[in-house]
Amino acid sequence: MSFKPIMKHRKLVIIPTYNEIENISEMIHTVMELDGEFELLIIDDGSPDGTADAVITLQDDFPTRLHLIQREGKLGLGTAYIHGFKWALTRGYDYIFEMDADFSHDPNDLIKLYQACAEEGFDMSIGSRYITGVNVVNWPMGRVLMSYFASVYVNFITGLPIKDSTAGFKCYHRSVLEGIQLDEIRFIGYAFQIEMKFTAWKLGFQIKEVPIIFTDRTKGTSKMSKGIFKEAVFGVIWMKVKSIFSPYKINQTESIELGSPAK
Repeated sequence: MSFKPIMKHRKLVIIPTYNEIENISEMIHTVMELDGEFELLIIDDGSPDGTADAVITLQDDFPTRLHLIQREGKLGLGTAYIHGFKWALTRGYDYIFEMDADFSHDPNDLIKLYQACAEEGFDMSIGSRYITGVNVVNWPMGRVLMSYFASVYVNFITGLPIKDSTAGFKCYHRSVLEGIQLDEIRFIGYAFQIEMKFTAWKLGFQIKEVPIIFTDRTKGTSKMSKGIFKEAVFGVIWMKVKSIFSPYKINQTESIELGSPAK
């Protein structure tokens, strides 16, 4: 794979939001101040707390780097990212990132994820909580154990050689997202994160786990639910069975269809 000179890369960070008014303005300013001219795409699922309004206000300060898509109702994390991926690909971005709005992911680590791909040549990098032990701050022990052993479970069932299979802090080279048949991604919660990694791995893309420290949110409310966890448990089995009877193939479709445009 050939790369443009580093400073020429177009980099888009996608952040899905629902009721993140306490975090979104600070997050936007933090990403905008990073070296490397990162752009932001906020995908808001009809937050009643005014999250989208806060983004619109700040677009005056960052007219070419801050983008917003507003959707009606809570349509799910996975569908938000798929919409964002298609939006990014049709606009020529080289590197596309996933990140949470609540500062559980340190925005400064975006640079490390980018370097793993652009400088070290990996197709995809993952901000990993478990590649160098357990690097989680402010989570109750029960949740740490659930998250850690969820990845152990995924490894056991699928063979996926990734320590943090549910991680939601990632960088993709555009070739990964072009190679995945995005309309066939099935899941919307934690299982979405697993499915994207598993699909990229089965397609032969090179993946690196980059150690990060994950810090639980201090503002706002977690979106975790029992339904999301249940989807992941049974979704992993479905992925493994599907991979046996329907081998993964690189997407050959040149055009990417997109729904409503960003506002």
